[in-house]
Amino acid sequence: MSTHKNGMVINAPGAKATPQNGQTKKLVIRPLKLKPQLPANFEEETWAKLQAAVWAVHQKQPVATSLEELYKAVEDMCRHNMQDRLYKRLQAECDMHISQQLAALQAQTQLAPAAFLEQVAATWEDYCNQMLLIRSIFLYLDRAYVMSLPGLRSLFDTGLASLRQHLAAHSQVESHILRGLLDLVERERRGEAVDRQLLAGLVRMLGDLGLYATTFNPRLLQETAAFYKAEGLRLMEACDVPDYLIHCESRIHQEQERCLHYLDPSSRRPLLQEVEQQLLAAHIGSILAKGFNPLMSGHRVQDLARLYSLLGRVGGTDALREQWRLYITTTGVVIVKDGLNDKEMVDRLLQLKAQLDEVLTNAFNNSPVFADQLTSAFQSAVNSRSNKPAELVAKYIDAKLRSSKGVGEGELEADLDRALVLFGYIQGKDVFEAFYKKDLAKRLLLGRSASMDAEKLMISKLKAGCGGNFTANIEGMFRDMDVASETMELFQRHYNRVKRASQQQDGSTDDAPASMSSVASGIDVQVTVLTQAHWPTQAMLELNLPTELVHWQTMFKDFYSKHYSSYRQLVWQHSMSTAMLRANFPKGAKELSVSLLQALVLLLFNDADELSYEAIKEQLGVKNERELQRTLLSLSVGKVRVLTKIPKGPDVKLTDVFSYNSAFSNPLLRIKVNNIQLKETHEENAKTNAEVVQERQHAIDAAIVRVMKMRKTLAHKLLVQEVITQLRFQLTNADLKRRIDNLIEREFLERSSADSQVYNYLA
Repeated sequence: MSTHKNGMVINAPGAKATPQNGQTKKLVIRPLKLKPQLPANFEEETWAKLQAAVWAVHQKQPVATSLEELYKAVEDMCRHNMQDRLYKRLQAECDMHISQQLAALQAQTQLAPAAFLEQVAATWEDYCNQMLLIRSIFLYLDRAYVMSLPGLRSLFDTGLASLRQHLAAHSQVESHILRGLLDLVERERRGEAVDRQLLAGLVRMLGDLGLYATTFNPRLLQETAAFYKAEGLRLMEACDVPDYLIHCESRIHQEQERCLHYLDPSSRRPLLQEVEQQLLAAHIGSILAKGFNPLMSGHRVQDLARLYSLLGRVGGTDALREQWRLYITTTGVVIVKDGLNDKEMVDRLLQLKAQLDEVLTNAFNNSPVFADQLTSAFQSAVNSRSNKPAELVAKYIDAKLRSSKGVGEGELEADLDRALVLFGYIQGKDVFEAFYKKDLAKRLLLGRSASMDAEKLMISKLKAGCGGNFTANIEGMFRDMDVASETMELFQRHYNRVKRASQQQDGSTDDAPASMSSVASGIDVQVTVLTQAHWPTQAMLELNLPTELVHWQTMFKDFYSKHYSSYRQLVWQHSMSTAMLRANFPKGAKELSVSLLQALVLLLFNDADELSYEAIKEQLGVKNERELQRTLLSLSVGKVRVLTKIPKGPDVKLTDVFSYNSAFSNPLLRIKVNNIQLKETHEENAKTNAEVVQERQHAIDAAIVRVMKMRKTLAHKLLVQEVITQLRFQLTNADLKRRIDNLIEREFLERSSADSQVYNYLA
């Protein structure tokens, strides 16, 4: 609409002018008198133009007509209801071209796989580009016609479907494509370099054509299984397990890379499963039988971590856990039952435990199930030999607490913690307690403990782990030592008062009573009073003491009876007594640290240079000849030979003669004579074990009586269960049955008249 100078508005051709005074007139539009007609040859001419363009595209030649004109031609045909015929004509044109291309490829199937695949890739790339260009020309048809009908595919999808149909018809071409791809994959697995870009393009082609999942992938998995099955059998024979595991790990990584670079993501999981199945799952038994023990013995933690990771992928964890249990049990039992190397048992067990802990942490990721197997298997191994491990752990701790020179507090505590870990696996803790108390008594009474702080630390750890009942007697031993020190201070003050009173009464020590003059002759005495219930039983050693010591004993006994309750009785334990002697030798004076029996033997040589075995025995009044013989050997055959034995030899005979060794020399002023008589013998160990057995019988009896006193009547099975929960050592049904029978004989229990498996408590 335009406005003229005269103020008139022209609305349409042939319309009259309308004044601008607000008045309007009606506009009437009439149809054309003649309807436009298409040329008679419009469809053919237009298709000819489009066909020529499609042919030029397929032949990779320039298109004579502009794309805009071609697009307009397609639109015109669609607007005049020619879309059905146009779609079919285009499909036929594309089918013909595809058929020609596949025929050309079939003629090249005699080429090498790589060369043939290059031709296929080039043909596929050209075809995709051509279909994209054709679709852009026929875009109006694709959008306005194809997309509106559900039964039709888009032009590009139609092209793919047509290619897939023709490829199925040319089975030789399809077969060569698949075979070539699989050959390239296998060549890469064998270490050859292949064109991954070519593989990726052809794999995408198969995916676009819908042939990857249905045709290629099943054959890929089948040939993968065959390849790795043969490789697994071959390498299991040729390689050791660590190298084989590294190879398996490498193969899995390679297949993951292969899926990442050119295989379809859908192949990743089934492909890896085939690799794992053929290389790992099929050989779990062989891998574990051939390699697990060497890996453990060699402490190859990294290889064990690899084994754990790989077997976890194929469900082999249960088999690995069982092999882990067998190794721990077998290795531990060998150590525990190696009687020839008992001295090394604890160190070897601690070393084994440390290695197992490291494997559990760094190889098995602290798996709870593997940790449980470690606990149960190690406990089974430690307790495969009754009593001995408990005894040796006690001795190990004794050695650490006796000789901590050059060892820091942190290192000593770490050693004790490791020993306590081993102690935790021991079921017969009462055996440990018996030997620990025995060794503790020697450390406390003979002054062998390197650190009282370490001793108390050890007691606190035992109390935390086993409870106050376990350490009650041990803590009592320490209290006795503290009380004994206070008692000795009181006695010393008592002695000083008596001595001063005697001096004031008589004017001089020379005129003092015989008892006072004898005790004041330069002898310094230290007495330790112990509570018998807290301390381990010691063998009584009867000796004829010198008069001076007898006077000291008498004075202390009188003092003790006056200051403490009369029901307390003193029993002198000479076997644990020690002495410090001053000895004069031609080559210098020495101070000898000896046991009481050693001291009495040496004092005999103040009055004689030579004494026979029988004379020594008679003068000392020793009834334990074995103890006397060991003492004489320690003085004449040991490292400190202050006596000479005639004749020489490792044993003491009744006819032997001992003499003062005037040629004795030693660079040290204070010399400790080895106390051979304090070294534990088989008899002493057997005695300690027998005491443990006796204590166990009392504990079983007490537990049975406690349970029955509370329940009055109880069945055998229930009684066994309740008694076992109250005891801190392993108990067999046979042991418990013997104790029940014993209590029945002693009339604490009786069998029920109605049921022999039920017991009644007799008040």
